[in-house]
Amino acid sequence: MRNVFLLFVSLLFYKQNFSQDSTSLGSMVTLKQCVDIAIKNNLIVQQSDLTMQTNAVNKTQAISNLLPSINASASQGTNFGKSINPTTYAYINQQQNTGSYALNANLTLFSGLSLQNAIKQNQYAYDASKMDLQQQKDNITLNVILAYLQVLGTRDLLAISKEQADVDSKQVDRLDLQNKEGALLLLSNFYDLKGQYAGDLANIVTATNNFETAKVNLFQILNIPYKKDIQFEGLLLDVDVQNTQTSSESIYQTALSTLPSIKSVDLKVKAYQKAILVNRGQYFPTLSLYGSVSSNYSNLATNTIVGTGTSPVNTGQYVTTPTGTYDVFQDIKNQTTSKASFGDQFNNNRYTQFGLSLQVPILNYLRVRNNVKLAKINLKNSEYIANSTKLALQQNVELAYQNMMAAYGQYKAFVDQVAAYSESFRTTQIRFNEGVVNSDVYVIAKNNIDRANINLAQAKYIFILRTKVLDYYQGKLSL
Repeated sequence: MRNVFLLFVSLLFYKQNFSQDSTSLGSMVTLKQCVDIAIKNNLIVQQSDLTMQTNAVNKTQAISNLLPSINASASQGTNFGKSINPTTYAYINQQQNTGSYALNANLTLFSGLSLQNAIKQNQYAYDASKMDLQQQKDNITLNVILAYLQVLGTRDLLAISKEQADVDSKQVDRLDLQNKEGALLLLSNFYDLKGQYAGDLANIVTATNNFETAKVNLFQILNIPYKKDIQFEGLLLDVDVQNTQTSSESIYQTALSTLPSIKSVDLKVKAYQKAILVNRGQYFPTLSLYGSVSSNYSNLATNTIVGTGTSPVNTGQYVTTPTGTYDVFQDIKNQTTSKASFGDQFNNNRYTQFGLSLQVPILNYLRVRNNVKLAKINLKNSEYIANSTKLALQQNVELAYQNMMAAYGQYKAFVDQVAAYSESFRTTQIRFNEGVVNSDVYVIAKNNIDRANINLAQAKYIFILRTKVLDYYQGKLSL
């Protein structure tokens, strides 16, 4: 019976490795400090927080996909060998330095509402990850509360063991004094009490070990190095019978509306519903608005400057007359050429365009069709998970409620037992001190009240633990 309390709580814990970073604690630690430290150091909480941050980035990206895309490009190179002069479009065979520059923009006007549904999908996923993070924080909070109560419970059991030993120690001292004075009627009474006191000391050793073990378990959950001399602030642990007046069905309905894990699975179902619409949107054409500005440069480009006046230029043709053959000349306006600057070429070669682009999906390896099928499968799986989670919750709530009711029944029975054995021990102790009864009667009465006190203390903490579990399901965990 003495180990039932420890066994029950140990089944609710999960073990973690110690953190390499030591958390500074004072000589007295509170429950709130323990919860804060555990949440900070817990690996699952940290990973859930990273998942939430990732989904926040995905949500931001989904919104940003509605913005236009703007990209700039530039290239600069040197050509050797045969190439085309970008000014005369004639073939040349010499080194040429060229460059091209462009600015492009594109804005999706319509894509089957895929972008809009993707925003909603990522919003649901982000909200679900926030619920998952809160659920992990609630889980670690419950584990810390249970472990902290275990520490307080084993500390109280240690105090009870010391009180029991103190009572027997006084009896041993009294009988020893009577024995030395020759007033002890039965020497066996003295040795029976010495044996009883030795058993009390053994119980103190066991209780001390259970207390230290409970502290180690708590530090494991906190994920910090163990400090043996730490003290724990007590709690007001009145037995609250409120949960005994609430039905399990009412607690389950409350859990459905408050528990983060239930909200999370429902949000994930909605996210997968939007995923189907995102993929279905790819069946529709995509209408986009586009525009671009570009220019180019070549070190071979020249500028032609037309001057005033004309000059005769031999055309290479001739005419024959009776007097002879004469070359044909043509008056050409005077002009000069100069190397074109980078700025002139950038302005003169600028090319601008804008327009609408329509892409109509016809056959793309049936990718869209298969993506829709996969999205439907993912949705069905999320619905299975949601239903299974709710069913498991209903069963867990019912089990927790039945355990709480059983713990409450035990607690009330042990209250009556302590009251009865206390009165029996009181009268037996008086009669034993007066020498009316022997040690065997006293030892039996003493063992009865000792066991009753220990059972009552254990039943009290077990009942409080059971109610904390139900408070967890109702979203009423308090520190």
